[in-house]
Amino acid sequence: MRKSLFFMSWALLCCCWTTHAEIFTSIGQMTDLIYTEKELVQSLRDYIKAEESKLAAVKSWASKLDALTRVSTSDPEGYLAHPVNAYKLMKRLNTEWSELESLVLQNPSDGFISNMSIHRQYFPDEEDETGAAKALMRLQDTYQLDSETFSRGKLPGTHSSAMLTVDDCFDMGKTAYNDADYYHAVLWMQQSLRQLDAGEEAVVSKSDILDYLSYSVYQMGDLPRAIELTRRLVAIDPSHQRAGGNLRYFERLMFKQLNELNQAYQPSSEEPIQLGTYSRPKDHLPEREAYEALCRGEGVQMNERRRSHLFCRYQDGNRNPRLLLKPIMEEDEWDSPHIVRYLEVLSHEEIEKIKELAKPRLARATVRDPKTGVLTTANYRVSKSAWLEGEDDPVIARVNQRIEDITGLTVDTAELLQVANYGVGGQYEPHYDFSRRPFDSNLKVDGNRLATFLNYKDEPDAFKRLGTGNRVATFLNYMSDVKAGGATVFPDFGAAIWPRKGTAVFWYNLFKSGEGDYRTRHAACPVLVGSKWVSNKWLHERGQEFRRPCGLTEVD
Repeated sequence: MRKSLFFMSWALLCCCWTTHAEIFTSIGQMTDLIYTEKELVQSLRDYIKAEESKLAAVKSWASKLDALTRVSTSDPEGYLAHPVNAYKLMKRLNTEWSELESLVLQNPSDGFISNMSIHRQYFPDEEDETGAAKALMRLQDTYQLDSETFSRGKLPGTHSSAMLTVDDCFDMGKTAYNDADYYHAVLWMQQSLRQLDAGEEAVVSKSDILDYLSYSVYQMGDLPRAIELTRRLVAIDPSHQRAGGNLRYFERLMFKQLNELNQAYQPSSEEPIQLGTYSRPKDHLPEREAYEALCRGEGVQMNERRRSHLFCRYQDGNRNPRLLLKPIMEEDEWDSPHIVRYLEVLSHEEIEKIKELAKPRLARATVRDPKTGVLTTANYRVSKSAWLEGEDDPVIARVNQRIEDITGLTVDTAELLQVANYGVGGQYEPHYDFSRRPFDSNLKVDGNRLATFLNYKDEPDAFKRLGTGNRVATFLNYMSDVKAGGATVFPDFGAAIWPRKGTAVFWYNLFKSGEGDYRTRHAACPVLVGSKWVSNKWLHERGQEFRRPCGLTEVD
């Protein structure tokens, strides 16, 4: 049984895992862990049964020998006077006690330990746990959810009882603390303390929570509250090695500030710390607020005037023979820049085949280094991707041909079909799909700014190695519905496009002149609930000369 379980586990892992590490970046690969854990539970149950069987056998031996020794010790000579008893005593001590010794020395845990050893190399590591914790914090920020909401599992579109314990919240706070992210450390330590005060059982002590919380509050610049929390810590644990020193330091600092400002001491607010108590620190992304608002469905610049310019139609690809009998349904998503959505582009069967082909090849998604053109990983892109070519399967060749038929652009110079699956809080922060040249202040559309100067980068060699020019257009297939989050947003002009399984959106990244349309800076919002699968085709300039000829101006 143990051997069969061992080999079954090995076979399962060989089939399901060709890459590992950074597991949290793909929900698709994380699903394999669910089945792995189920198998380990079964292995654990087998181990328990084996231990119980062994213990039952030992108990049976003990009962039998106990009864036997009661008789033999009452009259040893009389007992051994019977030759059969004498023989059986020799046999027991020579053979049967040795068998009992072997039974006791048996270790039923060998099978379970072997199984664990096989699986352990594919377990999430410290990076995965930290990445998943930071993903929850990212979701918390993007969708303005307080720690209580997460802790109680009250997420939009869910009816799950998934909850975080006191210790879970403490570990979340500790992850933030170790990253010097005191803003989130405060929120999660406060939630841990709130649940502990409500009577929940925990391994972590109240003094440990207060220790982290008080110092994190101090780092956020709230001295009165840091003093109050440290006093609570000293009252609970007077011998705490840091609390006394911290309290004296905080108090000296407070009175120094008060003397400089000629103010009297004011006790800290008794209001509990919650989302909004402290300002979230700024980061590298200048349009952070606009981007996250769009992800929540706020600030979308759609109005009646703009909506009146949007239409739906049947599109036959300029009388393409493959689309004449069944033209594609096309809907305008945005007027300028023009973004369209195509309906029923991929069937359920095609989607499942693409996912089947991609899953064994999924690897951490990369971005192209603007200076070297080399692909590298980045924290602002959390997903796993795979690249599929037409020769891999007829379905891929068919999808490539369909993209060419619909857009009228050749796919001969396009990149391979990229398939992406987003993990916990999976996202791709605002970015351009095309390679940028130095900022041109004269390049404008309708008198509006095209983009913030900060977002321009000089990266003329990004696609030089491909020899196919810049990315002229993006064709993005949505291969799953997403319960909450996961929109594609365009912060520069305030558009939000929501995933709908089987549909695709298309836009041009370049004007007909070859100049980049900087308005197309876009982002994949963090997935709040669900698993997001997409595939995209980046079409390049070469080969489009007669399919999309130059216009009369730079911005046609």
